[in-house]
Amino acid sequence: MRIIAGAYKGRNLKSPPSMNVRPTSDRLRETLFNVIAPRIEDSRFLDLCAGSGAVGIEALSRGASHATFVDRSRRSCTLIESNLELCRISEDEQTIYCSEAGEFLRQTDSGPWDIIYFDPPYKDDYLKILNLAGSHLASDGLLIAEHHHKNALPETIGTLSRTRVLKQGDSSLSFYQKTTS
Repeated sequence: MRIIAGAYKGRNLKSPPSMNVRPTSDRLRETLFNVIAPRIEDSRFLDLCAGSGAVGIEALSRGASHATFVDRSRRSCTLIESNLELCRISEDEQTIYCSEAGEFLRQTDSGPWDIIYFDPPYKDDYLKILNLAGSHLASDGLLIAEHHHKNALPETIGTLSRTRVLKQGDSSLSFYQKTTS
């Protein structure tokens, strides 16, 4: 895994040693950031189920002002710390929480975030977390869920409406925004 563009372009990140973690491919990350590029500069980015931290680090590399990384695995949290150190990302630009995504969202008062990226294990139940995440999204924010292309997510979840779906290989990205009244 490498950082594709921005301040940390070309840096090779450490990968998870286990296949229990499914990192977002470089190609899918590139597609994601091509779509959200206009929103990245000075954004607050939340990387839920962060794994190696590659998506949040890519956001910082491209100009996000702060990234919050959340993963329930201690090994993943250690890996994220290592990758942040490898890129020499300052502590005021990032925060790591070793917590389950739902628990973090129920307890945090750190939001709202401009962009929330949610990439859980494909077998997980998405709806509860997406609904919770929606309450921490800035009014003009964007929530993106990575999921298996056969796992069809609904058009609306709570106050969120899906605006776009991108499919690449076995993965899909669903983009949600708050519903305007």
